Amino acid sequence: MGLFSKSRATPLDGVDVVLADLDGVVYAGPSALPYAVHSLNKVAQQRRVGYITNNASRTDASVAEHLTSLGLSVAAKDVVTSPQAAMRLLKDIVPAPATLLIVGGEGLVVEAEKAGYTVTRSAEDNPDAVVQGFATDVAWTDLAEAAFALKDPEDEGGIPWIATNSDWTIPRERGVAPGNGTLVSAVHTAVGRLATVAGKPEKPIFEEALDRFGAAKTLFIGDRLDTDILGAARAGIDSVLVLTGIDRPKHVLAAPEGSRPTFIVSDLRELHEPYPSTHRKDGIVTVNGASVRVVGGGVEILAEGKRHIDLVRAGATAIWESGTPIFVLRVPEKLYHDPFHRP
Repeated sequence: MGLFSKSRATPLDGVDVVLADLDGVVYAGPSALPYAVHSLNKVAQQRRVGYITNNASRTDASVAEHLTSLGLSVAAKDVVTSPQAAMRLLKDIVPAPATLLIVGGEGLVVEAEKAGYTVTRSAEDNPDAVVQGFATDVAWTDLAEAAFALKDPEDEGGIPWIATNSDWTIPRERGVAPGNGTLVSAVHTAVGRLATVAGKPEKPIFEEALDRFGAAKTLFIGDRLDTDILGAARAGIDSVLVLTGIDRPKHVLAAPEGSRPTFIVSDLRELHEPYPSTHRKDGIVTVNGASVRVVGGGVEILAEGKRHIDLVRAGATAIWESGTPIFVLRVPEKLYHDPFHRP
C-alpha cells in the first residue's frame, strides 16, 4: 500500500463499508474532534459505518451511546471492541466456561461473561488464562495478581496471557496518556513473558469486523501508524491516516514499509474531497503543486504547494520510494511543520 493513486476519486469511491477507529479519529476524551461527526454522518448516508476500538474499558453499548450523544447514529452491533476480539481468540485456546483472571474494566468483564467465562480478579482462584485490557482504575494490585498468575512460562505449563491491545499511549482531552501497552509492559517486566495481542495491529479484531460487516471493499480510518495502519495492511484493506490524533507529519515521513497509509488526510472532511494524484518525473514527486525529491543524502522541497497536507503527501511518497531510511537523510524543518489539529 501507499500513496500511488493516479485518479481524482475520493478515498470513499468503490467502498461499501467504512471502519473507523475512535480515540484520535472521532473523539479525544469525551468530546468530538472537529468535523468528525458531520463527515461520518455524510459517509453513513451511502455506506455502512462501523467502529473499531482497542480501548477495552467500555462495552460496545456504552461506546454506541457515547457516539450517539455526539450526533452519530450508532447501535452496539456497529461497534467492534478489543475485548470481543480477545474472546474470539480465546475460544480456541481456553473454551468457556473456563476461569479468566481479568485485568481491566467493565468492557472486558461484560464480554467475558457474555462468552460464558467465569471471571475472577485473584490469582488464588487458579485461573485458566489472564486477559488484560485498559481501564483508568487499573491498580498495582491488579498488575500484581496478573504477574502471580503468569509466574510460569506457557511452555512449562503456565496459563495463556491475552492482551486486548498493546497501544503505548491513548489521546485524552488534556494530551497523551499511557495506554494498555504500558500496563502490559509492566507485567511483562515482572514475569519475562509476552502476551498474545487480540486488538490492532493484530488480525483478530479486523477478522471480527470483516466477518460482522461482510464488506466487498472496506476502508479503515485511523490515527496511528503502528496499530491502525499496520493492522489494516495485515488485514489486506486500504487505510486512511487522519492527522487529528497520535501520529504527526514527522511520523508519517518515517513510516516503515507495511505501516504506510493508502491516504493521508488532515481531517475527515477530506474523505469527501477528490484525492490528489501523485506525479513522478525525473525523481521529483508532485502532489497538487507541492514537489519534493530525495537526492544524495537530503530531501529537497522544490515547491510547497497551497496546502501543507499536499506537501506532507509528496514528502512522504518521495522518502518512502527512495528506499533510504529517514534517519540518514537531511530533512527540511518545513516537512516536519505540524499545523494540523491534535488533542
